Amino acid sequence: MNLPFYIGAFALALGILITVHELGHYSVARLCGVKVLRFSIGFGRALWSRRAGPDQTEWALAVFPLGGYVKMLDEREGEVAAHELHRAFNRQSIGRRFAIVAAGPIANFLLAIVVYWGLFMHGMEEPRPLLAAPAAGTPAAFAGVADGDLVRKVDGEDILSSQELRWRVAQAAVEGRAIQIETINDAHEISVRRIDLSAVGSDVDATLMERAGLLPYRPRMPTVVGTVSEGSAAEKAGMRIGDRVLAVSGQSLDDWGDMVKVVRELAGRTVPVRVLRDGRELELQAEVATVEEGGQRFGRLGIGPTPDPTLRDRLFVEVRHDVFDALGLAISQTWDTATFSLKAFGRMLTGELSWRNLSGPVTIADYAGQSAAMGATHYIKFIALISISLGVLNLLPIPLLDGGHLMYYTIEFLKGGPVSERVMEIGQQVGLAILLMLMAFAFYNDINRLFG
Repeated sequence: MNLPFYIGAFALALGILITVHELGHYSVARLCGVKVLRFSIGFGRALWSRRAGPDQTEWALAVFPLGGYVKMLDEREGEVAAHELHRAFNRQSIGRRFAIVAAGPIANFLLAIVVYWGLFMHGMEEPRPLLAAPAAGTPAAFAGVADGDLVRKVDGEDILSSQELRWRVAQAAVEGRAIQIETINDAHEISVRRIDLSAVGSDVDATLMERAGLLPYRPRMPTVVGTVSEGSAAEKAGMRIGDRVLAVSGQSLDDWGDMVKVVRELAGRTVPVRVLRDGRELELQAEVATVEEGGQRFGRLGIGPTPDPTLRDRLFVEVRHDVFDALGLAISQTWDTATFSLKAFGRMLTGELSWRNLSGPVTIADYAGQSAAMGATHYIKFIALISISLGVLNLLPIPLLDGGHLMYYTIEFLKGGPVSERVMEIGQQVGLAILLMLMAFAFYNDINRLFG
């Protein structure tokens, strides 16, 4: 793992999301005529600040970067001059206060919509939903899924990519229900299969598709080296483009996928690699590199297969939509992701879903680094996903969060008067306890994923 790269990717994503969130509060506050005193990215002592704008708002970067805030003129936090009372936040109507507070999460949702909209119009190369032969005993095996089946529909809706398939499976797994998939094989035979996901568990992690038996199709490829990474274990061992790998660590090989599985288990070991070069067999010694991703360590030689354009066309599809379809899909994707997050959190509260699904900053930083390493498109999609999660989190009716303030304003509207200071004080204590508990669960899960 390139730790500085991962930290940088995480910091950039976090900075973008916090800035967008706080700009939502700031923009609507300005529209409502409220004076903004400070706009801070981070908490605590300011590392950098300057004043700008018609109200000389202080713009600051603070020492603790996990969050931010917009400080507005408010009689509850200090004396306000008589000529500025009309600009104090506490003097605004319930509707205006509600709009200002809700603007932060809404800004995160709008960011996700804009990102998805742009990606859907630009086009994304995605793996096709081609399936491998399922392991015995999995739901897909019971349903009769075969090697090379291409999923065309899930529950009657068209599926274009493996990511869309995983999304549908995750939704069904959390709800503990079955899905109906329509597949087509190489003989152009169409089948409809019912896959019961109630027994796979509700953990939406990296093993979900494996537990369901819906792993991606892996075509057999010859073990002919097409690329050798600079500075890799393969280059140091003397491997060249065009070499056919015959055996690694004494295990004979004739398929690239099998070779990858063997090498993954040899991290840090020096092993013999037998290759065929220009009609002669050679035995090289390779010290297999150790790579860490997703909290797991595995071996890598640093070679790639010989490209096969026809195979690539079969495995990948370009997903692109016109401007109006892309906007509709972006809104739908954001809505589906937000409601899925809310359902998952609700099931955690009722005990139907494991708290292991809760992720903290360590896991998020890991995903940030992985997505950035995969390319700009994947990183931008990651930012959209986390933006939705941040919006949903802030709308939860927990005091100290935006959702807690919205809850108070709703009560104020219904009862015709503000919530008492005592109730708000107790609410803050309860909210702090809930947030600390959630953070503890998240960090515990992070540590388990990292060292488990």
